[in-house]
Amino acid sequence: MTDTPSPALQPLRPEVVSVQSQVVYGRVGNSVAVPTLESLGLSVAAVPTVVFSNTPHYPTVHGGALPIEWFEGYLQDLSARGALHALRAVLVGYLGNPGQAEVLARWTQALQAARADLRVVIDPVMGDHDHGIYVDTGMADAYRQLLLPLAHGLTPNGFELAQLTGRPVDDMESVVTAARTLLTGRTQWVAVTSAAPATWADGEMQVAFVTRTQAHVITHARIDAVPKGTGDLFGAALTGHWLNGATLPEAIARACQMIVQALRHTHNAQCAELVLPSRVASPQANSQTHARELVRIRQAFSESHWSHRSCNTPLPT
Repeated sequence: MTDTPSPALQPLRPEVVSVQSQVVYGRVGNSVAVPTLESLGLSVAAVPTVVFSNTPHYPTVHGGALPIEWFEGYLQDLSARGALHALRAVLVGYLGNPGQAEVLARWTQALQAARADLRVVIDPVMGDHDHGIYVDTGMADAYRQLLLPLAHGLTPNGFELAQLTGRPVDDMESVVTAARTLLTGRTQWVAVTSAAPATWADGEMQVAFVTRTQAHVITHARIDAVPKGTGDLFGAALTGHWLNGATLPEAIARACQMIVQALRHTHNAQCAELVLPSRVASPQANSQTHARELVRIRQAFSESHWSHRSCNTPLPT
């Protein structure tokens, strides 16, 4: 009697590869992106770019960027394990240095050559208005030359948009003009968080969503909490909702809603780090508060539509 051979074991097949920072303490990078994507029903492979004890704004921090050979090996071994057959998106956040950008660009180009439907969303993390630039000084050029042309969409904050484009971003019209200069290569859209803060009404914040032909403003509540990681939450939530079938305007509105939820949890807990909701409220949730906020965000898309003159302005040359 011969033994029946066992069927071959199948590899894990993540739908999203999230390439971001990793911290031991705190909620930034993949510590935010992975639980957010998984809460939306997506399987994730987390590739670290740096490993820190905590974010650098604390008095002590230990760790740093992972060696290039390690980082490249992480990406190559995902392919070697046969883990990328179900891959639908690559989400990119904080990178440790320009060398990682070069490795990631080669790996991404190879994936895109093999699967035309792969979605790539890049958050070009470099800094913010409060702290200035907190990455390697060569990262702006690395993003511009290597990675941005590979992305379907970009999610810079207003400060990063200015660094990438060298243009003023003081009001919404200048934000739209600057964002459109990034619509090259594969890039179809830019979602600018913390856009033109000088124009915000009391208690509100704005996100600008820009394509070649349209520009929308999404307004959401401003909560009295300032933890790190909200940009990472935004990118993961946007990507997750987009993969789950939402249109880009809907995905951005739902990402804003998730940020408001998380900041409320953080504020109520009086926590120094971002507190994620224990579950994601569905877009069809019957809570009156949730419904009011979601409708208000959606109305911002339709009513805050830029004039046809602005929407149809040709891309700057």
